[in-house]
Amino acid sequence: MTKLAPPFTEETARAKVQAAEDAWNTRDPERVSLAYSENSEWRNRDRFLTGRENIRAFLAEKWSQEIDYRLKKEYWAHTDNRIAVRFEYESRDANGQWRRSYGNEMWEFDEDGLMRRRFASINDAPIEESERRL
Repeated sequence: MTKLAPPFTEETARAKVQAAEDAWNTRDPERVSLAYSENSEWRNRDRFLTGRENIRAFLAEKWSQEIDYRLKKEYWAHTDNRIAVRFEYESRDANGQWRRSYGNEMWEFDEDGLMRRRFASINDAPIEESERRL
């Protein structure tokens, strides 16, 4: 398999995006957190996190509240060590209200291919179960 580390080609950037989508859809905070550097910086909506352990804890909290989470990521662009993606995901809360969340992420990677910076802008919209598409 091609190494998914900088410098990225379009092929490896697209593969990196698909690998992220696949990992996030497992909803396994430990597995997903291993894609981030030990001192990774995150912005997720209004939350700012630093470090793999804080990311793991955030993901565990997130997926305990976002039931039946399903994500689709789409490659947007890349440079040598950065990738831009758009995404949407659907989940429901404990009361059964479905929600679709849309956004963009900017990723920056270290030389080993671990994400050292992730900046996500996200918007949410309530949907009916019949409107689900993921």
